[in-house]
Amino acid sequence: MEMDALLTLVVLVGAVALFVTEKLPVDVVAMLVLASLLVLGLVTPAEALSGFSSEATITVAAMFVLSAGLAHTGALLSIGRLFGRVKRPWLFMLLIMFVVGPISAFVNNTAAVAVFLPLVLAATAANRSSPSQVLIPLSYAAQMGGVCTLIGTSTNLLVNSLAKDLGHPGFGLFDFAPLGLVTMAAGFVYLMVFRRWLLPHHPPSGITETYELGKYITELRVMPDSPLIGKSVATSQLAEKHSVYVLELLRGEDKHWAPRAELLREGDVLLVRGDWEKLKLLKDSAKLELEPEFKLQDSQFTGEDGDAAQVLVEAMVAPGARLIGLSLRELDFQWNYNATVLAVHRRGEVLREKIKDVSLNVGDVLLLLCPRAELAAIRANQNLVVLNERGEANPPRSKALLAIGIMAAAIGAAALGWLPIVASSILGGIALVATRCIGNDQAYQAVDWRVIVLLAGVLPLGIAMQKSGLAQGVADFSVNWVGGFGPLAVLAAVYLITALMTELMSNNAAAVLITPIAYSTALSMDVSPTPFLVAVLFAASTSFATPVGYQTNTMVYNAGNYRFVDFMKMGIPLNLLFWGMAVYFIPRFFPF
Repeated sequence: MEMDALLTLVVLVGAVALFVTEKLPVDVVAMLVLASLLVLGLVTPAEALSGFSSEATITVAAMFVLSAGLAHTGALLSIGRLFGRVKRPWLFMLLIMFVVGPISAFVNNTAAVAVFLPLVLAATAANRSSPSQVLIPLSYAAQMGGVCTLIGTSTNLLVNSLAKDLGHPGFGLFDFAPLGLVTMAAGFVYLMVFRRWLLPHHPPSGITETYELGKYITELRVMPDSPLIGKSVATSQLAEKHSVYVLELLRGEDKHWAPRAELLREGDVLLVRGDWEKLKLLKDSAKLELEPEFKLQDSQFTGEDGDAAQVLVEAMVAPGARLIGLSLRELDFQWNYNATVLAVHRRGEVLREKIKDVSLNVGDVLLLLCPRAELAAIRANQNLVVLNERGEANPPRSKALLAIGIMAAAIGAAALGWLPIVASSILGGIALVATRCIGNDQAYQAVDWRVIVLLAGVLPLGIAMQKSGLAQGVADFSVNWVGGFGPLAVLAAVYLITALMTELMSNNAAAVLITPIAYSTALSMDVSPTPFLVAVLFAASTSFATPVGYQTNTMVYNAGNYRFVDFMKMGIPLNLLFWGMAVYFIPRFFPF
């Protein structure tokens, strides 16, 4: 193996290791890859930076803005209101799939799930049905719809851009539609038939039960001989010395939320949060009395006291949020959002110890205590997806039809060949801002810059694999290994390898690594590379078996109170079904 190919292989192996272990954010890994390729001389500076000007990168950024325009104007929300009107579980499930699937073919599927997730949760709560029976299907339906068009996912656009760089003519907007519709129909049937046996059935529960807050929040009364009398909460240093946090001060009929400067008096009642052992130690040392009848309930935070009333809000950290990687201490929710974080729910566990030092991840669900008046600001924040307190959300919908028209015009212009998809999507985003369907700042916030940096950073790796001969070397090895069984066997292997890598790492990274190899393999076998590229695209865009393989899976993980194994039970058979269907149908729609 030549030195350049060997060095590229080292970078490739290191990238895969970092993507799989998640030691660093995916966008940071992508930049490390770019820098390594540049320092080692495996790509030129122009090639290293070409990802930032790639058609895929620019189109994905523009599509984020188009999707945000539909969400911000309430166009998608209007459709989602139908969910609350359906009472029969099977019909409700069918409606979710037939709404989310087609929409995800044209709207970024992550954005679609972010909009419909709160609506589905509201409908299940109203019907007293189990959200765990429908949230995994919601995520899967979004992925199935995403592979029906070129713009359905960023992965589709990425593979198309890589294919063009390799010499392929590229794909049209609806080239994947026949295969996508067939697999989506089969997937819908699978979900309808097997969800009741393969998915858990968790009955809906209150927030206090979900987060077990009754064990960690209680009321303590200040007794006559308490050393806290005459001191403020701040000077008493209850948080610093005892790790006990005062949420509320009750003084007769008055309520003081998150008090710090208020001087404590005899008879004051403190609503506090902390570990039970530490609460008991504080109770004894500070001469406080436990209120024997206290029991935290959701209703204590949802009284009819107007905008000043405190409410419990579940808010999920959205994909691409600026909060990711930052701790609660760094963010200071009390200062920035006038909200107190009571608990963090992550991948099946509730984090309570040293909660302010927890670094946030995509899909983390924060339990916030905030004034009702702050709900609108929290909902408007692009970094959070509010999961409860949903009934009051009422975004302006006066320009919903205009946003839908702009999206339709952008898609139509590309579909009819009047404009390249990159040009029509850019013009569509400009039109949304110009018509005030979305604000200028909101347009910037709508772009998931981590995805953009990821795309721009890993694209040069594909160039290096091709230039160094590594892709051809791996292709020759693959042909020698399974090529004797014919192109269909190689197609099956390409799909399976891509699917396995997608479950373990970023789907876009998996697509970048496999696309050059798949293309070179097809050329080595003297067959059309098109079916192999489609196999990579479909396998990388449909990740069903783990909650970390695809962002929509991560989004529903906590909200549905799932375990890791729930995705495996439901997703592995579905992955195998898609694998079999892809191997059968791809050569029929895209001949060798």
